[in-house]
Amino acid sequence: MNKQYYMYVLLTADNTFYGGFTDDVQRRLATHEAGKGAKYTRPARRHPLRLMYSEAFDTKSEALKAEARFKKLERAQKIDFLKMHGVKDFNPAK
Repeated sequence: MNKQYYMYVLLTADNTFYGGFTDDVQRRLATHEAGKGAKYTRPARRHPLRLMYSEAFDTKSEALKAEARFKKLERAQKIDFLKMHGVKDFNPAK
């Protein structure tokens, strides 16, 4: 079985989106929650974080490209993207 890579989207406590990629979504979420992830997710005001979406890809390149596409979207487009992928609850974690 080939290794999978994932593009994922987090919703922060201050109601912003963060897109990333990983080969283990739960481990990466735990890293973000521990304040050791990306600079963007480190500040306490962004916590707790909520995993909104993840998508598996067969290659790292595909996952990175999906992450880059998501990050280039404006907020309304990000919400549309998430809605198209079945996300319904956009309330930040408490």
